[in-house]
Amino acid sequence: MLPYGRQSIEPSDVAAVVAALDSDWLTTGPRVTEFEADLERVAGAPCVTVTNGTTALHAAYAAAGIGAGDEVVTTPMTFVATASAAAMLGATVVFADVEEDTANLDPAAAEAAVTGRTRAVAAVDYAGVPADYERLRKISDSAGAVLVADAAHAIGSVYRGRPVGSIADLTTFSFFPTKNLTTAEGGAVASIRPDLLERARTFRTVGMVKKPELLRRRDEGRWFYEVHEFGLNYRLPDVLCALGSAQLRRLAAFKARRQQLAARYDELLADVPGLRLPVTPDGVDPMRHLYPVRVLDGRRREVYDRMQAAGIGVQVNYIPVYWHPVFADLGYRRGMCPVAEAFYAEELSLPLFVDLSDTDQDRVIDTLRGILGS
Repeated sequence: MLPYGRQSIEPSDVAAVVAALDSDWLTTGPRVTEFEADLERVAGAPCVTVTNGTTALHAAYAAAGIGAGDEVVTTPMTFVATASAAAMLGATVVFADVEEDTANLDPAAAEAAVTGRTRAVAAVDYAGVPADYERLRKISDSAGAVLVADAAHAIGSVYRGRPVGSIADLTTFSFFPTKNLTTAEGGAVASIRPDLLERARTFRTVGMVKKPELLRRRDEGRWFYEVHEFGLNYRLPDVLCALGSAQLRRLAAFKARRQQLAARYDELLADVPGLRLPVTPDGVDPMRHLYPVRVLDGRRREVYDRMQAAGIGVQVNYIPVYWHPVFADLGYRRGMCPVAEAFYAEELSLPLFVDLSDTDQDRVIDTLRGILGS
């Protein structure tokens, strides 16, 4: 079965992990600091590593002080964690519809969803294409809310000349194997605001405070620490950070190959009837995590099943978040975001990963052509 996404591991990655295993540090050690510095050079802002993309969102919302009585405006066209991480802190999630062409959060819909209780506006860089942060920034600032970027798909992407990670108040990354780079499991929070970054760092370390100037009791020994707010153990271990730093050294090559594969899809699928291809808005330079096509005329289920039967792993990204029973049980109803629901009804992600060969991509294209032409 040809997968729709997979990691790219080379001997240099293996050597980095082995060296970490041979060291005195397996959990939090020098490679965590090194990886965070490496990430900062790519993201354009200081970073705190965490155990995965979901915990990155949880830590980011916690750093922003999201809690009971607050509202978080976000998109339904995402993995559930973008919303559930806020809900678990007691916030009310307010879903706003998406743009027709990108499936990113629609700024006009987000603005209409803002109320006096809005504490955060959380966008998702769907498929690696950055959201419209210029307009979203104006909306969040006007509401006195933090701007959060769920960039699980988008490390390496650029928006109007700025790297994703340097635009929103808080940006979250995922390093799951199918993402643009991997640490097996892992994630990070980037922030352009030192106060929010420090809060995220403290939260991911069980809330432990060790800096002498922050302690309420300063007359104890060097072993002493305090917990001022509850946190969780979301620390990414040294051995996985070693893999992350090794992967980052190949990020430019990863991006070039993903862009090359996307361009081949654009060219070779352009004339296929019943198929709508993804677009890239002006002013963005995406590192595509997904290649999401839209299968028209109600044939998405058929195409999905026949591609799978042909040994080609395709995927649907994503089920509208408020369709999940956990949100339905809270009173959310279908029909809230019609553009997102129409997108879901047609979306199909074709295989896209660094080690996908031209030959295998041609097989995907030929199979898809054959199905839609029959």
